[in-house]
Amino acid sequence: MVATRESSGSPAQADGSAEKEIRRLSIDTIRGLSMDAVQQANAGHPGTAMALAPLAYVLFSRFLRVNPADTAWANRDRFVLSSGHACMLQYSLLHLCGYDLSLEDLKQFRQWGSRCPGHPERGHTPGIEITTGPLGQGVGNAVGMAMAGRFLADRFNRPGRELVDHHVYAICSDGDMMEGVSQEAASLAGHFGLGRLILCYDDNHITIDGTTSISFDGENHPKRFEADGWHVQRVADSEDVEALEAAILAARTESERPSFIAIRSHIAYPAPNAVDTAKSHGAPLGEEEVKAAKRAMGFDPERSFWVDERVYQHMSLREEGASAQQEWQRRFDAWRDDFPEMAEDWDRAWSGRLRDGWREALPSFEAGESIATRSAGQKVMAAFGEFAPTMIGGAADLVESTKTLFEGGGEFSKVHGGRNVPFGIREHAMGAIVNGAAAHGGIVKPYGSTFLVFSDYMRGSVRLSALMGLPVLWVWTHDSVGLGEDGPTHQPVEHYAALRVIPELWVIRPADANETAAAWRVALEREDGPVALLLSRQNIPVLDRTEVASAQGLERGGYVLWDSPAAQGAPELILISTGAEVAPTLAAGRSLAEQGTSVRVVSMPCMELFEAQAQEYRDEVLPRAVGARLAIEPGASMSWWRWVGSDGEVLGLDRFGASAPGATVLKELGFTAENILARARALLQ
Repeated sequence: MVATRESSGSPAQADGSAEKEIRRLSIDTIRGLSMDAVQQANAGHPGTAMALAPLAYVLFSRFLRVNPADTAWANRDRFVLSSGHACMLQYSLLHLCGYDLSLEDLKQFRQWGSRCPGHPERGHTPGIEITTGPLGQGVGNAVGMAMAGRFLADRFNRPGRELVDHHVYAICSDGDMMEGVSQEAASLAGHFGLGRLILCYDDNHITIDGTTSISFDGENHPKRFEADGWHVQRVADSEDVEALEAAILAARTESERPSFIAIRSHIAYPAPNAVDTAKSHGAPLGEEEVKAAKRAMGFDPERSFWVDERVYQHMSLREEGASAQQEWQRRFDAWRDDFPEMAEDWDRAWSGRLRDGWREALPSFEAGESIATRSAGQKVMAAFGEFAPTMIGGAADLVESTKTLFEGGGEFSKVHGGRNVPFGIREHAMGAIVNGAAAHGGIVKPYGSTFLVFSDYMRGSVRLSALMGLPVLWVWTHDSVGLGEDGPTHQPVEHYAALRVIPELWVIRPADANETAAAWRVALEREDGPVALLLSRQNIPVLDRTEVASAQGLERGGYVLWDSPAAQGAPELILISTGAEVAPTLAAGRSLAEQGTSVRVVSMPCMELFEAQAQEYRDEVLPRAVGARLAIEPGASMSWWRWVGSDGEVLGLDRFGASAPGATVLKELGFTAENILARARALLQ
């Protein structure tokens, strides 16, 4: 028998009328709070929260091993509400179970400054593990959490000494099931045999547009998950608490496969006129229907936000959670005594730090070499890899191209928690999984990689990583039309600008191998958000840093790479560039200087970091008095106009590329030293 949480109020211990009464009262209290909050806000999704109250009650009161007083406990169970529109269900549970979320907080649902926003937000509400809302993402996040748990268990557990043995529970909806990201993630979870992942599917047959018969009843969802290698069960009635409990217990007993439980529910139950209606999905029930639902539950229809004190006592997880954590802490302390060196890695992993000495281990590159920045990144990863033993990640079936492999790190599989994850051609799921691994904790800088053009497939996850401030890495190679023959379908154009407009995302396009090493260092040091590295396929000359500024200038986002001797802080012209175009820009600047023009060349690998600098520094790099500025980058020009001003120009690419050798494409589109020189002369004239 798999051990579960037990308490004097557990449904497993008593079948008497008193037990049934408090159980029903607790479930209906969850429904009442959810209805009231949505009604008071005059916005939200009450129906799903009402229908899933029995499932959520069973999960939290019977199985979930957490400590509301310590939401960062490493070995807590994780709960993900992928159907984030039903967030009032989770807020009601957190309040009743003893988290730091008051009844007044619930009353402020969806209001300015509320701790109960319209969808769950990580870091905003105690007990929320991950930001969900875009459907399907939470399923991928849960898979990422389960993968993180598997990896950490393989690394730190020893026979009879299990530090990592928690479960990941998730609830998903029809909408989550329809989104492709969930199918990608489910396929991987089944392939990897993530036995501690339990996904509960709310099969209520309703979406916003109406019944699922209009769009989603043509497939057998449980059979799909069976085909993906999941352990599958069905619960015919979401009100059957005993059946729910038995299904979850069976899922916990299954250790070789992830578990999928399809639960037939009736949205908005027990509201007499709203049940099984699409309207109850995304709108308040209305005052009269709320009252009618309360009458059906035996509640006073005139009373709002009411909680019987017995429900608080019955549902509180504080005492049991503290006891579970204390028991784990005793195990951990004994393990620490026996494995002190491993314990140091554990501490570093959970604080997000690398082993000491990693910065000093980073390589430097000699002038005269010519190396693609993706290849330079490979050398950087090889240098710091041993200092980041819990850093995991991989590519969407492109690791040979993105060169994001930890040699000797092993492959993540059903039988081994290696650090190299073969995501397959699943960019959507890769993004969500990386976010989930980061949110889980203990995984230092998880990463995903593919071609830059396919960052479009990951955009939802990338945006959420920025919204949550997750310290993840996105490594995108083949960063320009310079990739060549694959043509415009694979050549990024609008992607630089599209990524730069995501708040809190740092987008770094390094100019050469040494800037690449500096970019990796910045990325590994950032603690409060994601970093995207845009790396080249083609070889790029390593700049002679005895003649130009140090690559460490990248730390400030933009820096003066080179001034012509005559410039002396007051150039006539400023050339600004990124990535592979910095070298030809520098060549053009030197040619202009030889012809008597006072020129400054600025490398600006990261606009976000440059913008974060003091105005004094920005004015030092880009003097306001110098209006003649030319920016050079083979992508959409829109992100550059702020830096060149009304008197400047942009040599950008506001069209698609073409299929030809990379050097030919760049030449034909004007990204050569000769054309940069011509454009600069025209600007001066």
